[in-house]
Amino acid sequence: MAIRLSGLTSGMDTESLVSALVSGYRTKVENYTKAQTKLSWKQEEWTEINKKMKSLHSSLSSLRFSTAYQSMKATASDSTKAAVSASGSAVTGVHTLSINRLAAASYLTGDKISLPEGSDGSLTAGTKLSDLGYNDNDGSKISVTYNNKTTDIDVNADMTIGNLVSKLKETGLKASFDEANGRIFVSSPKSGKDYDFSLSESGSDGSRALDILRLNESAGAKKRNGADAEIMLDGATFTNNSNSFSINGLNINAQAVTTSDVSVTVATDIDGLYDKIKDFLSQYNSIVNDLTTRYNAASAKGYDPLTDEQKKNMSDTEVEKWETKIKDSLLRNDDSLGSILDTMTNSMSASYTINGKKYSLTTFGIHTLGFLNASKNEQNAYHIDGDEDDSSTSTSSDKLKEALTRDPDSVVEFMKQLTGGLYSALDKKMQTSSVRSKYSVYNDKEMASEYSEYTKLIKEWNKRLTDMEDSYYKKFSNMESALTKLNSNSSSLTHMLG
Repeated sequence: MAIRLSGLTSGMDTESLVSALVSGYRTKVENYTKAQTKLSWKQEEWTEINKKMKSLHSSLSSLRFSTAYQSMKATASDSTKAAVSASGSAVTGVHTLSINRLAAASYLTGDKISLPEGSDGSLTAGTKLSDLGYNDNDGSKISVTYNNKTTDIDVNADMTIGNLVSKLKETGLKASFDEANGRIFVSSPKSGKDYDFSLSESGSDGSRALDILRLNESAGAKKRNGADAEIMLDGATFTNNSNSFSINGLNINAQAVTTSDVSVTVATDIDGLYDKIKDFLSQYNSIVNDLTTRYNAASAKGYDPLTDEQKKNMSDTEVEKWETKIKDSLLRNDDSLGSILDTMTNSMSASYTINGKKYSLTTFGIHTLGFLNASKNEQNAYHIDGDEDDSSTSTSSDKLKEALTRDPDSVVEFMKQLTGGLYSALDKKMQTSSVRSKYSVYNDKEMASEYSEYTKLIKEWNKRLTDMEDSYYKKFSNMESALTKLNSNSSSLTHMLG
């Protein structure tokens, strides 16, 4: 880089002169920088759109199959006896249910523990077994059998009630000591006969510790054994360690033993199918409205990304508004965006023949409001007649609900074909090519290449700018040196002649 000195001798504004001379180069750099900035903003817009399109594509992938519409519901004639629900594989019709037994967890309620007569203090978790009269010098072991495993607990006179309760918990059981009632409670954390438990004691004094702690049934403890639930469905018997059963798509939660049969009715869930279709349309509308808004955006002619110098003279709010104006218009009348919109709207307006009858969305009272009646940029959105959540069509007759009630199979078949058609059309647009990646609806590869090219051009023209500046500064520097020498010689000559 040349030494850049101002016009000390000539009195010329060298910096201004050089700046004017290289302005064409600087303009090139600024133009390429602005173009790259707009491209990066455009990439961001397309990335956001692509995310939404991939989500729709994923939804359509499942909606084109029958499994997406297997919506069933189950009702019990006596909901106090059983709570029921159905998955898509449940068999329609009326089923007979009886509940013979509820599942139970193994539970031991100890009898009240008493301190020996004449003892001082009160019974607490810190009370030692010796305070209760236990003095086994040789010690003993309490064996806990639970979940196919036996665990031995060493017992001695210094053990407290709290210590024993903690040891019982370590075996996997639930255990607690109620000081107010002076009782120990032990239970299995799971119901069912396979989770039953038992306590036994071995030692020189037999079961003296369990007797003292009132945990033996012979000492007044009460034991409820674990039991499996048992139901009968359509004459077949089923057991489970909990009260919940899942049988051929029917989910049953037994709540009380029955004295007479409970009827369980399984039928197509019309409301569930309705909501499935409504949810799909909601997702579609959200995307198509967004794309339509971007395509019909107002022009931002005359607006370019700001330079750093321009931003310095504007407030943050002004800069944000300026840039938003540009960003909102980036996809205005964009050919790729228009092609996507055409694909979506054409696919949704398609008709399909089912069992000799032609169907379209309008057959079921699903339609757009058109340019005249729709809100701005929502002319491509679909509305369901009779939808209570849609103020535009809520007062109309609900043809979709009527069709689902009358012939749900035809509605489902149509929706499968409609969503399958839209899926295939979008899938074609999301195939990989030389300019785009797989599952991309825009030319992401091409844009990335274009961005890299701008980076090269900006670097190249920045170098040209610097080189030209250095060249001009060098020339002006030489001129200044020549003027300085000329002035010096002139001064010497004047002095000699004087």
